[in-house]
Amino acid sequence: MKNAVIALVVTAAAVALVFLLIPGDYNSTGYLWMKSLHIIALIAWMAGTLYLPRLFVYHAEIGPGTPQSETFKVMERRLLKAIMNPAMIVTWVAGLWLAFKGGWFAADGNGWLHAKIVLVVLMSGLHGYYSASVRRFANDANTRSVKHWRIMNEAPTILLILIVILVVVKPF
Repeated sequence: MKNAVIALVVTAAAVALVFLLIPGDYNSTGYLWMKSLHIIALIAWMAGTLYLPRLFVYHAEIGPGTPQSETFKVMERRLLKAIMNPAMIVTWVAGLWLAFKGGWFAADGNGWLHAKIVLVVLMSGLHGYYSASVRRFANDANTRSVKHWRIMNEAPTILLILIVILVVVKPF
Protein backbone atom coordinates (compact mmCIF):
# COMPACT_ATOMS: atom_id res chain seq x y z
CA MET A 1 0.00 0.00 0.00
CA LYS A 2 2.89 2.34 0.80
CA ASN A 3 4.31 1.89 -2.71
CA ALA A 4 0.93 2.65 -4.26
CA VAL A 5 0.68 5.89 -2.31
CA ILE A 6 4.21 6.85 -3.34
CA ALA A 7 3.39 6.08 -6.99
CA LEU A 8 0.24 8.22 -6.80
CA VAL A 9 2.11 11.13 -5.23
CA VAL A 10 4.90 10.93 -7.82
CA THR A 11 2.37 10.74 -10.64
CA ALA A 12 0.36 13.69 -9.31
CA ALA A 13 3.53 15.77 -8.92
CA ALA A 14 4.65 14.86 -12.43
CA VAL A 15 1.23 15.78 -13.85
CA ALA A 16 1.35 19.16 -12.12
CA LEU A 17 4.87 19.86 -13.41
CA VAL A 18 4.04 18.82 -16.94
CA PHE A 19 0.91 20.97 -17.02
CA LEU A 20 2.84 23.96 -15.72
CA LEU A 21 5.97 23.59 -17.82
CA ILE A 22 4.82 22.34 -21.22
CA PRO A 23 2.62 24.67 -23.21
CA GLY A 24 0.60 23.47 -26.12
CA ASP A 25 -2.72 22.66 -27.62
CA TYR A 26 -3.96 19.99 -29.98
CA ASN A 27 -2.20 21.46 -33.04
CA SER A 28 1.14 22.32 -31.45
CA THR A 29 4.51 20.63 -31.75
CA GLY A 30 4.46 20.12 -27.97
CA TYR A 31 1.30 18.06 -28.34
CA LEU A 32 2.94 15.82 -30.94
CA TRP A 33 6.05 15.37 -28.76
CA MET A 34 3.87 14.47 -25.78
CA LYS A 35 1.88 12.01 -27.91
CA SER A 36 5.17 10.40 -28.96
CA LEU A 37 6.29 10.18 -25.33
CA HIS A 38 2.93 8.65 -24.38
CA ILE A 39 3.23 5.95 -27.06
CA ILE A 40 6.86 5.17 -26.18
CA ALA A 41 6.02 4.88 -22.47
CA LEU A 42 3.01 2.71 -23.25
CA ILE A 43 5.15 0.35 -25.32
CA ALA A 44 7.68 0.04 -22.48
CA TRP A 45 4.91 -0.50 -19.92
CA MET A 46 3.23 -3.12 -22.07
CA ALA A 47 6.51 -4.92 -22.77
CA GLY A 48 7.06 -5.27 -19.04
CA THR A 49 3.44 -6.16 -18.36
CA LEU A 50 3.63 -8.93 -20.93
CA TYR A 51 7.06 -10.21 -19.83
CA LEU A 52 6.66 -10.18 -16.03
CA PRO A 53 3.95 -12.88 -15.82
CA ARG A 54 6.05 -15.00 -18.19
CA LEU A 55 8.87 -14.73 -15.63
CA PHE A 56 6.34 -15.75 -12.98
CA VAL A 57 5.51 -18.88 -15.01
CA TYR A 58 9.17 -19.92 -15.09
CA HIS A 59 9.69 -18.92 -11.46
CA ALA A 60 6.65 -20.91 -10.28
CA GLU A 61 7.86 -23.95 -12.22
CA ILE A 62 11.17 -24.16 -10.36
CA GLY A 63 9.93 -23.33 -6.88
CA PRO A 64 11.73 -21.46 -4.09
CA GLY A 65 15.22 -21.91 -2.73
CA THR A 66 17.11 -22.62 -5.93
CA PRO A 67 19.79 -20.45 -7.54
CA GLN A 68 17.43 -19.97 -10.51
CA SER A 69 14.74 -18.71 -8.15
CA GLU A 70 17.13 -16.08 -6.81
CA THR A 71 17.95 -15.02 -10.37
CA PHE A 72 14.24 -14.68 -11.19
CA LYS A 73 13.74 -12.53 -8.08
CA VAL A 74 16.38 -10.09 -9.31
CA MET A 75 14.97 -10.05 -12.84
CA GLU A 76 11.39 -9.49 -11.62
CA ARG A 77 12.36 -6.69 -9.23
CA ARG A 78 14.48 -4.87 -11.82
CA LEU A 79 11.84 -5.17 -14.52
CA LEU A 80 9.20 -3.76 -12.20
CA LYS A 81 11.26 -0.97 -10.62
CA ALA A 82 13.40 0.15 -13.57
CA ILE A 83 11.01 -0.24 -16.47
CA MET A 84 7.38 -0.88 -15.58
CA ASN A 85 6.83 1.61 -12.75
CA PRO A 86 8.42 4.60 -14.53
CA ALA A 87 6.73 3.68 -17.82
CA MET A 88 3.32 3.46 -16.15
CA ILE A 89 3.78 6.86 -14.53
CA VAL A 90 4.90 8.49 -17.78
CA THR A 91 2.00 6.85 -19.65
CA TRP A 92 -0.50 8.28 -17.17
CA VAL A 93 1.09 11.74 -17.04
CA ALA A 94 1.40 12.09 -20.80
CA GLY A 95 -2.05 10.61 -21.39
CA LEU A 96 -3.78 12.99 -19.00
CA TRP A 97 -1.88 15.93 -20.48
CA LEU A 98 -2.96 14.89 -24.00
CA ALA A 99 -6.59 14.48 -22.95
CA PHE A 100 -6.73 17.89 -21.28
CA LYS A 101 -4.69 19.83 -23.83
CA GLY A 102 -6.52 18.15 -26.70
CA GLY A 103 -9.88 19.09 -25.23
CA TRP A 104 -10.98 15.47 -25.14
CA PHE A 105 -12.64 15.80 -21.74
CA ALA A 106 -14.59 18.90 -22.72
CA ALA A 107 -15.93 17.71 -26.09
CA ASP A 108 -19.14 15.76 -26.54
CA GLY A 109 -19.09 12.30 -28.04
CA ASN A 110 -15.93 11.12 -26.32
CA GLY A 111 -17.33 8.07 -24.57
CA TRP A 112 -14.41 6.17 -26.04
CA LEU A 113 -12.04 8.21 -23.83
CA HIS A 114 -13.96 7.37 -20.67
CA ALA A 115 -14.00 3.69 -21.63
CA LYS A 116 -10.27 3.86 -22.38
CA ILE A 117 -9.59 5.40 -18.96
CA VAL A 118 -11.56 2.60 -17.30
CA LEU A 119 -9.44 0.04 -19.16
CA VAL A 120 -6.21 1.86 -18.25
CA VAL A 121 -7.33 1.87 -14.60
CA LEU A 122 -7.84 -1.90 -14.94
CA MET A 123 -4.36 -2.17 -16.49
CA SER A 124 -2.98 -0.19 -13.55
CA GLY A 125 -4.77 -2.55 -11.16
CA LEU A 126 -3.19 -5.48 -12.96
CA HIS A 127 0.16 -3.72 -12.58
CA GLY A 128 -0.51 -3.46 -8.85
CA TYR A 129 -1.35 -7.16 -8.70
CA TYR A 130 1.90 -7.96 -10.49
CA SER A 131 3.79 -5.68 -8.08
CA ALA A 132 2.36 -7.53 -5.09
CA SER A 133 3.26 -10.81 -6.79
CA VAL A 134 6.88 -9.69 -7.20
CA ARG A 135 6.95 -9.17 -3.42
CA ARG A 136 5.38 -12.59 -2.81
CA PHE A 137 7.92 -14.32 -5.05
CA ALA A 138 10.73 -12.35 -3.36
CA ASN A 139 9.53 -13.71 0.00
CA ASP A 140 9.12 -17.24 -1.38
CA ALA A 141 5.41 -16.93 -0.65
CA ASN A 142 3.87 -17.46 -4.08
CA THR A 143 0.78 -19.64 -3.82
CA ARG A 144 -0.35 -19.33 -7.44
CA SER A 145 0.07 -22.15 -9.94
CA VAL A 146 1.90 -22.11 -13.24
CA LYS A 147 -1.53 -22.34 -14.93
CA HIS A 148 -2.66 -19.19 -13.12
CA TRP A 149 0.37 -17.28 -14.38
CA ARG A 150 -0.14 -18.54 -17.92
CA ILE A 151 -3.70 -17.20 -17.82
CA MET A 152 -2.58 -13.90 -16.22
CA ASN A 153 -0.07 -13.53 -19.04
CA GLU A 154 -3.04 -13.03 -21.42
CA ALA A 155 -4.85 -10.31 -19.43
CA PRO A 156 -2.68 -7.37 -20.58
CA THR A 157 -3.02 -8.47 -24.20
CA ILE A 158 -6.81 -8.36 -24.00
CA LEU A 159 -6.73 -4.93 -22.34
CA LEU A 160 -4.25 -3.62 -24.92
CA ILE A 161 -6.41 -4.78 -27.83
CA LEU A 162 -9.48 -3.08 -26.38
CA ILE A 163 -7.60 0.15 -25.63
CA VAL A 164 -6.10 0.39 -29.12
CA ILE A 165 -9.50 -0.22 -30.73
CA LEU A 166 -11.04 2.53 -28.60
CA VAL A 167 -8.29 5.02 -29.46
CA VAL A 168 -8.13 4.30 -33.19
CA VAL A 169 -11.77 3.55 -34.05
CA LYS A 170 -13.42 5.78 -31.39
CA PRO A 171 -16.64 3.74 -31.67
CA PHE A 172 -18.64 5.99 -29.34
